[in-house]
Amino acid sequence: MSGCCGPTAVELEPSHQAAHPGDLPVVVIGAGPVGLATAAHLSERGLGFVVLEAGEQAGASVAQWGHVRVFSPWKYDIDSAARRLLEADGWSAPDPEWLPTGAELIADYLAPLAKLLGDRVRTGVKVSAISRLGYDRVRTAGREQAPFLIRLADGSELHARAVIDASGTYATPNVLGASGLPAHGETDVAELVDHALPDVLGADRDRYAGKHVLVVGAGHSAATTLLALAQLEDTPITWAIRAGDAARAYGGGEADALPARGALGTRLHAHVAGGRIRLVTGFFTHNIERDGEQARVISRDPSGHEQTITAERIVAATGYRPDHAIASELRLDLDPILGSTRALAPLIDPNAHSCGTVPPHGADELAHPEPGYYAIGVKSYGRAPTFLLATGYEQARSVVAALAGDWEAARDVQLDLPETGVCSSNLAEAQEQRVGLATGVSGGLLATPLPLATVGASQGGGCCG
Repeated sequence: MSGCCGPTAVELEPSHQAAHPGDLPVVVIGAGPVGLATAAHLSERGLGFVVLEAGEQAGASVAQWGHVRVFSPWKYDIDSAARRLLEADGWSAPDPEWLPTGAELIADYLAPLAKLLGDRVRTGVKVSAISRLGYDRVRTAGREQAPFLIRLADGSELHARAVIDASGTYATPNVLGASGLPAHGETDVAELVDHALPDVLGADRDRYAGKHVLVVGAGHSAATTLLALAQLEDTPITWAIRAGDAARAYGGGEADALPARGALGTRLHAHVAGGRIRLVTGFFTHNIERDGEQARVISRDPSGHEQTITAERIVAATGYRPDHAIASELRLDLDPILGSTRALAPLIDPNAHSCGTVPPHGADELAHPEPGYYAIGVKSYGRAPTFLLATGYEQARSVVAALAGDWEAARDVQLDLPETGVCSSNLAEAQEQRVGLATGVSGGLLATPLPLATVGASQGGGCCG
């Protein structure tokens, strides 16, 4: 029957719907560290679940930076529920003092965990959309009783009692353009641009050796790439940042709570001071022009002043942004600035917080008006670069407790994150003697802080970029 504005909605009787939502599994999107930690907590709680991973292996995004060594040792990189499940199966944790690479993180932790979880982890499965069965975003009556509808890229569908999106942001990097928009001509030089953390000293070496490389960005991903490039002889390096100086990128230096992270800033500062890396400040990428096998990158700052850098390769270490398109038919309450939940935004705002000053938060702060849907992990932070893995593990624990109806546990959020301080360990130096300088990805991978001692004020900026 038609109404004045189109067909009249017809309510589905319960008998016409799929199984009761409570009988359906929880769908977890993403089999990275936070997604698999979520699965471990669901398993401990006895809740049915399935993990959907778009890549061909657990930790597919981690594999993209498998050559990078993380900031913190193994004893801090493993979720508590995951550890309990693995150890009950006879797994032995790696050397607790070792700083793993991304590849080691997969081989020695994520892959065994995914294997233990069995066919509940499905790889090569990409989610294209999430909705409610029989309900678009507008319809309200009976909405909370309808199961979630998850549509996959191959056209198949499945139903869920709840959805936890831990898919991350690695597939959606920020653009080079300084105003949040692609620079003019950016797509025309795509073959000359790599996003964060190329394998400069390994698989990608031939693309960089002997060529002038421009690295754009001020976070740990940029620092990691710059330090690797500095090891290539006859490779000119230019580092461009928007800020007027690089103090924030250097971070806490020797006073950093994580020695590996502090060493990153200290070494980078030394290369800039010594002239190995040319630093260009106040650089606002506005236009990129192809010039044969090179690219002319033109900065135009807010006053109209222009600078130009010509390079043969560009590394865009400009961070990432969340893509909420798959949830466009759900009722989300997103902060208009960061793209996190509105409740979480003031707690993680990079204008006010470093990753070490983010207060505890869990299911309450991650909830949307769509009951049963949560985005956790780095995606939950939107554009804020202040995420640490410890945060994601605690988010997973809290959200799973909420889905189990244990709100006391869900709201008992414990989060102790390091800012800067003097570390009592000489871990970084010892590790360098074994395998070389430890570097890390943006935000690091930290599950528990190293010991801290009180020091004076932090020397510039946040720890995550």
